[in-house]
Amino acid sequence: MYSPFVEELNCAVCYEIFKDPVVLSCSHSFCKECLQQFWRTKETQECPVCRRRSSRDDPPTNLVLKNLCESFLKERNERCSSGSEEICSLHGEKLKLFCLEEEQPVCLVCRDSQTHDNHKFRPISEAVSSYKEKLNTALKSLQVKLKHKENIKGEFEKTVEHIKSQAEHTELQIKQQFEKLHQFIRDEEEAAITALREEEEQKKQMMKEKLEEINRHISALSQTVKDTEEMMRDNDVCFLKKFPLSMERVQISSQPDPETPAGALIHVPRYLGNLPFRVWKKMKEIIQYTPVILDPNTAHPGLVLSDDLTSVKDRWNKQPLPDNPERFDSYSCVLGSEGFNSGTHCWDVEVKGNSHWILGVTAASNQRKGREFFDTDVWSVQYGLYEGSGFPVKQDLECVRVYLVYDRGMVLFIDPVTNTHLHTFTTTFTDTVFPFFETASSLRILPFKI
Repeated sequence: MYSPFVEELNCAVCYEIFKDPVVLSCSHSFCKECLQQFWRTKETQECPVCRRRSSRDDPPTNLVLKNLCESFLKERNERCSSGSEEICSLHGEKLKLFCLEEEQPVCLVCRDSQTHDNHKFRPISEAVSSYKEKLNTALKSLQVKLKHKENIKGEFEKTVEHIKSQAEHTELQIKQQFEKLHQFIRDEEEAAITALREEEEQKKQMMKEKLEEINRHISALSQTVKDTEEMMRDNDVCFLKKFPLSMERVQISSQPDPETPAGALIHVPRYLGNLPFRVWKKMKEIIQYTPVILDPNTAHPGLVLSDDLTSVKDRWNKQPLPDNPERFDSYSCVLGSEGFNSGTHCWDVEVKGNSHWILGVTAASNQRKGREFFDTDVWSVQYGLYEGSGFPVKQDLECVRVYLVYDRGMVLFIDPVTNTHLHTFTTTFTDTVFPFFETASSLRILPFKI
């Protein structure tokens, strides 16, 4: 059985002995799982060898080939178990030593031959102990990596569920707002939902690919762990013969962890932000425009945004939200959904009743994770907090107006009730800036009338 015939028992996809082989109408056979994985990757049911398209989703099992593979594996295991490979094939002597240079078991005659001249040897038992210790260390590392990747998979699955929840909630809000505008804007509603569906499918597909990637990593690691554990149970000679290839597989299995991609969540403001304003030509008399819309994908888990994304409340206890790259995790902040890199912009923020608040603008590149946010690239005023978080305002205000004159590098803060100037920052902007807000109670961005 150990002859070129063995190559006929190898799957053309995984290049290993067939596992549960199936046969296509073109007569080519493959492991069932290998074929299904190939079809999922290519998104077409074609033969991996001749590219002929298969008309069956579930090809029949190749029983003859399956029996041949099982017989071959049984015979090979029996040869290893019986110790028939413990005899030197060249000299017929029992293999008692291990050559450290060539990493192969040898007999006493081999040791004295010119082939192993000046080589170092160790008894088989000592070599097995040493190499098993090395492989066991590598195995433990693989097991830790496998557990780590399974945890990542769990986080990806939670992100997929959150995307679905976001899409469902956003669709509900779209429908409620369009209902208020009555029949003549039904076409606009349909267009918005269609766009949302497309983004939902795109984002879910993106996370599905990440899940498939981590599943492939887990599958490969699981198989390597399984094969390594089986190898550890082999007799000494078989173990040593397989060791170099096994260590190579262990090292190849060390792949970098996939990361949660930035921008993976539904861009909710695209659908809810300024929705009435987009149809203001048809309902100009009743429409109000909010110049800044909050981005829930940036909000600290302790903050709750209104359905129209114009107000924020601090609920003090964290919600189970994905820790995506855009989200604050230490400060109770949220950003506006739109950044500015030119022009003049203005928005009013209702702060009445707050024990403390901070508001202003920050650079898009500013660090949102950890406690470094206020260290640089923040232009803000604050009330009721330590001075390091912004210019302190002493008076108890009802509203604050923020003027951003990007091209002149100016950020102005005014009390619109008394028309009192509060503070002005002058700088040179080199990056897109976003409105930001922090509160211990609630803040609301006031609308402008068209």
